[in-house]
Amino acid sequence: MSTTRRAAVVAIVVCALAFTVAVPLRTYLSQRSEVREQEAQQAQLQQEVAELRNRKNQLSDPAQIEAEARRRLRYVKPGETPYVVQLPEDQPVAQPQQPGPQQAPAGSWYENLWSQISGG
Repeated sequence: MSTTRRAAVVAIVVCALAFTVAVPLRTYLSQRSEVREQEAQQAQLQQEVAELRNRKNQLSDPAQIEAEARRRLRYVKPGETPYVVQLPEDQPVAQPQQPGPQQAPAGSWYENLWSQISGG
């Protein structure tokens, strides 16, 4: 075989190998990035589960439940005097007043248009 034919055959074989390897390589790389994302999400969820278990353990204590009821629901024991302090930033912001209903122009739309065009 001549050198040109050998070079052409080698080029064809190299191209065939490149095309054969390209698709699985692309799939491998994309799956590897997906695996990293899933592992990061799993680590985040495991941390959240640990925090929720810790919170569950805290709420199993009756003293903690009482403190939460006092704080959130503003419960007081019999004989205690509750005080509520309202700061200015606790007040809801007043809604701007809506303008009154607009009066619809008298007459039909084409009469209004004609009066605007004719100036009368």
